[in-house]
Amino acid sequence: MKTLKDFVDTALGSVREISPETTVSLLGHGDYVLLDVREPDEFALGHLPGAINVPRGFLEVKADLTHPKRAEFLEDRNQKIICYCGGGHRSALAADTLRQMGFEDPLTMAEGWTGWTARGLPTEL
Repeated sequence: MKTLKDFVDTALGSVREISPETTVSLLGHGDYVLLDVREPDEFALGHLPGAINVPRGFLEVKADLTHPKRAEFLEDRNQKIICYCGGGHRSALAADTLRQMGFEDPLTMAEGWTGWTARGLPTEL
């Protein structure tokens, strides 16, 4: 019987984490959307510029096109996505779910709000 750790270990093996600096450079070209997949009660802790506030629970509905929490931009499977979720198991869940939904090679940002601001990166893009 597989455990949560088995899932996380498998999913983490395919997660491509990028730095806040790389995130800024990709968003600056307009090719990527920064998807905020934190839990709703975490949103008050700070948003990164360009983050769309779609909680992890949304990702769990996967390919249900009629789900009320689906953001319109996720209907375009050609959309390039960076997950903002602080790394770890949530990055794994988000990236794995997005791949199952048909998105190609989603990226995850290795550091969240604290790392972003500590590096002096802009809070507006």
